[in-house]
Amino acid sequence: MKKQNVRTLSLIVCTFTYLLTGAAFFDALESETESKRKIVLQEIQVIIRRKYNISDEDFRILETVVMKSEPHRAGQQWKFTGAFYYATTVLTTIGYGHSTPSTITGKLFTMMYAMIGIPLGLVMFQSIGERVNKLSSVIIRSVRSSLHCKQTTASELDLICVVTFLSSLTILGGAAAFSRYEGWSYFDSVYYCFITLTTIGFGDMVALQKDNALSQKPEYVMFSLIFILFGLAIVAASLNLLVLRFVTMNTEDERRDEAQAIQALAGAVRLDGDVITANGSILSGQIGHHCTETTSLDIDDTSVCSCPCGCIPTNSRHRFTVRRSPTQIRHLLPVLPMHELHLPQGPILPPPAIYPNHRASI
Repeated sequence: MKKQNVRTLSLIVCTFTYLLTGAAFFDALESETESKRKIVLQEIQVIIRRKYNISDEDFRILETVVMKSEPHRAGQQWKFTGAFYYATTVLTTIGYGHSTPSTITGKLFTMMYAMIGIPLGLVMFQSIGERVNKLSSVIIRSVRSSLHCKQTTASELDLICVVTFLSSLTILGGAAAFSRYEGWSYFDSVYYCFITLTTIGFGDMVALQKDNALSQKPEYVMFSLIFILFGLAIVAASLNLLVLRFVTMNTEDERRDEAQAIQALAGAVRLDGDVITANGSILSGQIGHHCTETTSLDIDDTSVCSCPCGCIPTNSRHRFTVRRSPTQIRHLLPVLPMHELHLPQGPILPPPAIYPNHRASI
């Protein structure tokens, strides 16, 4: 089995094993809390219905009104500032879900916008990541040259350390700002920054969604957008070093196999022509790299000519063995240097006469 197939199967098995392990852990960590919260919410619902004498239908209407009015706490979501924030979440594939289009034309335009914008965003962030890695290597080389180090070039491990440091700094710094503006705890802010920059985007915590922040706090809106774009560029630099290296391994193996196949084809020998045996059968002489078995050819040189010319020596039997190798055939005919050849002495005899009425086979 090819190395690429083995790697693909191994990745599939590892991924599903990882999914099963994660499901078991999340089940153990969150299922009990979910059951407790459900019981508490049901008790609160009963208390509210008894206190205000609300019917089931009215309570469902009230739930719908509360849920639908939640996005409007941030201000107008579809003015230019909010629309730009929404377009950023679409292009970066974060997809918080805090605001969604309600019209058919808006939904259709979202699909068309995403089909063009997502590949454009991926290419842009990938290019920025490459530039960040290049800049990091130049800075590392300059610092090492100033310190008179023996090795001045930046290794892949050095770039990984730099990008990891920048990613951690971005998340920790952004968490401090979001904790101040949103009133979240610092841990929740770190969680929000990580979920955002990895483009998971659960939507359970979304910035700019209270106190009319979209219209009343333009500096905070600008900071949030810059944080998303700059942070995704740093994450793209990390992916450029870590993930894409493994993604291109199959391509490199395929190119290596093709190069080996071309080398084997260049070193192969092909015999052209047919051999007629004594019993009248024909052996094809196109022996190439497609066969690996050994073929033996017994050629009986005994003359069956009816004339006593004796042009072909009798009692002479040669056995030729052809080994068909997928790469090279080096043992068919021995090649001797000129000084080892034993040439006959004396006058050269003329070639034997050819009799047109005689038939001979080898």
